[in-house]
Amino acid sequence: MLLCRVSAVTHTLAGWARRSHRGGGLLLSRAVSISSGRCHGVSPGENSAQPAEGGSAQALYRDTVLLPRTEFPMKLTGQKLLDQELQIQQECGFAELYSWQRDRKAKKGFCLHDGPPYANGDPHVGHALNKILKDIRNRFEMLRGRQVHYIPGWDCHGLPIEMKALGDLGTSGLGPLQIRRKAREFAEGAIARQKAAFQRWGVMADWEHCYYTYDGAYEAAQLKVFLEMHSKGLVYQDYKPVFWSPSSRTALAEAELEYNPEHTSRAVYATFPLVTLPPKLASEEGLENVSVLVWTTQPWTIPANQAVCYMPNAQYSVVKRADNSQLLLVATERTASLAALLHTELQSICTLSGSQLQGGLCKHPTIPDKQVPLLPANHVTMAKGTGLVHTAPAHGMDDYSVASHFKLPVDCMVDEDGKFTDLAGPELQNLPVMTEGTDKVISLLKESSSLLLEEQCVHSYPYDWRTKQPVVIRPSKQWFINTASLKDKAKEALQKVTILPESARSSLLAMLDSRTYWCISRQRSWGVPIPVFYHGESREPLINKYTVAHVAKLFKEKGSDCWWELPIEALLPPEVLKKSKAGPASDYVRGEDVLDIWFDSGASWAAVLEESDPRADAYVEGKDQLGGWFQSSLLTSVAVRNKAPYKSLVVHGFAVSEKGEKMSKSLGNVVDPDEVINGTKDGGLPAYGADVLRWWVAESNVFSEVQIGPSALNSARDSISKVRNTLRFLLGNLHGFDPRLQTVDPTQMRYVDQYMLHLLREFGMKVTDAYSEFDAGRVVRILQAFITRDLSSFYFSVIKDRLYCDAEDSLGRRSCQTALEEILDGVTRSVAPILPHLAEEVYLHTPGHETGETLFRSGWIKSSSVWRRPGLEEAVEGACAIRDSFLSSIPGKNPNQYELTIAIEPGLLFELMESLQEESTSTTSQLVELMMAARVNLASDLPRDLHPDALLNHGTFLINLEGGVIREDSPYSIAVTPTSAARCPRCRRYTAESADCLCPRCSGVVSQAH
Repeated sequence: MLLCRVSAVTHTLAGWARRSHRGGGLLLSRAVSISSGRCHGVSPGENSAQPAEGGSAQALYRDTVLLPRTEFPMKLTGQKLLDQELQIQQECGFAELYSWQRDRKAKKGFCLHDGPPYANGDPHVGHALNKILKDIRNRFEMLRGRQVHYIPGWDCHGLPIEMKALGDLGTSGLGPLQIRRKAREFAEGAIARQKAAFQRWGVMADWEHCYYTYDGAYEAAQLKVFLEMHSKGLVYQDYKPVFWSPSSRTALAEAELEYNPEHTSRAVYATFPLVTLPPKLASEEGLENVSVLVWTTQPWTIPANQAVCYMPNAQYSVVKRADNSQLLLVATERTASLAALLHTELQSICTLSGSQLQGGLCKHPTIPDKQVPLLPANHVTMAKGTGLVHTAPAHGMDDYSVASHFKLPVDCMVDEDGKFTDLAGPELQNLPVMTEGTDKVISLLKESSSLLLEEQCVHSYPYDWRTKQPVVIRPSKQWFINTASLKDKAKEALQKVTILPESARSSLLAMLDSRTYWCISRQRSWGVPIPVFYHGESREPLINKYTVAHVAKLFKEKGSDCWWELPIEALLPPEVLKKSKAGPASDYVRGEDVLDIWFDSGASWAAVLEESDPRADAYVEGKDQLGGWFQSSLLTSVAVRNKAPYKSLVVHGFAVSEKGEKMSKSLGNVVDPDEVINGTKDGGLPAYGADVLRWWVAESNVFSEVQIGPSALNSARDSISKVRNTLRFLLGNLHGFDPRLQTVDPTQMRYVDQYMLHLLREFGMKVTDAYSEFDAGRVVRILQAFITRDLSSFYFSVIKDRLYCDAEDSLGRRSCQTALEEILDGVTRSVAPILPHLAEEVYLHTPGHETGETLFRSGWIKSSSVWRRPGLEEAVEGACAIRDSFLSSIPGKNPNQYELTIAIEPGLLFELMESLQEESTSTTSQLVELMMAARVNLASDLPRDLHPDALLNHGTFLINLEGGVIREDSPYSIAVTPTSAARCPRCRRYTAESADCLCPRCSGVVSQAH
């Protein structure tokens, strides 16, 4: 026997793809199509051995056939499905699972830090995508024995909540505490709705100890981070341009903007007459009346102009217009496009380098007697415009950098409502800069003959993401974090972080680079107050480690409402003032700004993660967090402790409609997860239940946009139905089997059963790897391939006769049931993180468990090295190669009606087949079972007296042992002839002597039963 002879051989799986075959494709890779549909190529639920109605002999033996029996329902729909899921959650202790696993001993932990969703509305499919994706990984880690740390949280502050809480009331007449009370009530209601939904989806978490950014302890931890950063000089107050939202009257961070690509501006080309020529131009004759030409999409900023900037290493030209002889200074490479725009020729008079423009002075186009210099700047580009940039330091980040370098004034002419102040002059005062103000400035340019051209410009422009209104850039006294000093450290920390998909790394780095500074103060009431006091007369800020530490202690005890509730003497007690070397508390007033919500949530690592190692294994959020929570968490953590707060980042896409459109109520394409689970009242959506929602998440490519709609949900339901049907088949055939008493030792099992355990082991390893890489989609594909190819199309087809017709307690049947029990266990556990309700339902019906035991408290897929036996693969796969040749010889016919003769020259392949059939001819051997034939004859060559109608075929099988050390390309021949035997009335195989008598196997089983 070869299996005995090579028992010491360790071989490498050559793989089906490396096998060499002739005479038909490999059966394991495709379904067998047999016209009779019995005993092969059938679905798991089909009864291959059930006698047809009518035949008296068949009816006589019907009750002796061991058909599948189980109370596990084939299908659950509607209210029964919903009731079942809720019952499973109750019976199987879903609510207690998190605390149970926290209490058990574990060698390793797994920390997934939950990014806080906004507490500003009902749960939506974006929540479902995010929370279920996290839960799949958490449940997998818990199953494989790790102690999971997952505390769900909510971002409770910010303008969205404040606006929704106040509704039409506005803030007029309401004090900070009134506004905060209403905002908190609104947030609490949203949290309750979202939390209930997350629990209904089966998300395992510490629901009794969630974190909330409005909680006093959280706020205190946040202030500790703020203090650390302030102590290191990273937090400072300054007067500089920030994104300002006139519609919500507050400063905004870059992460609080959304860019409207369809924004339309009135762009202008305006002239700035040169009153002092640069030396190079002064030396040329006839250039006394040259004007610098600039282009801007924001004409309202021209009254704040303090300079015109050029690129030092670019080339510039003085050109003469052919239509009116006007002289203009522009970038040489922009001349052709400007000529086309002006519909005239532009004749070059002279050229010079950008650096030769130094020393030039221009007349301001709207302010008489004001002159502005020509200055070099690196931010000037040649992509659009004239190559010369109008510079208003109060209204641009790059412009402000120029002003800082050259000590230019930063005069703000725009108030908090986005209107011109009196500094802009009586003609502009009180006009909204984006509308009437722009109109008036353009009118002033016309009056001074400085307007060369006006055009409509459609371009991307920043909007307030809450109010959906355009923002402006204006200077304001705000609190900032110096991100420039943190960027290099942050980039270094990111080198040690795994990012999925890796392509998201460049986006994260680009957004980090583009952040010149981070404005962290907001002019709102609903948030964490910035713990700063101002001197009543000098307005000098009072902020140090003593004042901040005291305020943090108060917040932890009383919550941040105490900032407004307590008298100033309680916020600044004598001992704090003494350490601060400050005057009496009455000299100070409390600050009115609150912290940016991105600072709120970005400090969550300090408030939520375990102190022993406040670094999460993973952060998992949507791609919008590349410039949001991922970044604010990174910057705060790097600032305080020089390392990232996460070991890996998982960046998923957004949920969109089935047409790929962003969901919106106006388009009517919003998919409500509650309606997905419970169905719609109008019947538009059936009740799919939570597991369908979870399968949708799992099978999707979450690293791109994830489509959801009826077709995606129906597909998910159908996929689950196939899994359910397979599990039901396994359960049905385990009726009466107790794995604790009747399990067969692997070495005594049939080879095909052992082979399936070998495949199950490989399946388990692949599934484990996929879950470990956050690739639930790969898990689904591996599972479906295993069920369809290895189980339904191959194994179930082969074993049905043995399962149904062998004696109940026979070694062959128990061997099969041993394999089926392991397969059931492995498949159920493999799908459990995705379909916890189905998995626990199956587990309740699985034999051999203690009462009250649940799947999620009993571990991950079991595997044994015993299942990988040398020579086993070659024996079964060699037989399957021969079977392919056999079936290809009788396309569409029932193989059970044929006798097969296999001829193999002496060698390894012959010994492998001999291990499956020791006799030269048999109707009951393991080889016969694999071939699904009536009889198999095994010989070293084909007999000479073959039936004249015999079908001949040939093929080869490549045996690969010891990792290629032993390789043998083994040829074989087969002869296929119709069998002369009759069909047994009990098992319906063609192995009986006559139609009215049982075959020997069935005769023995029936007589033993009686």
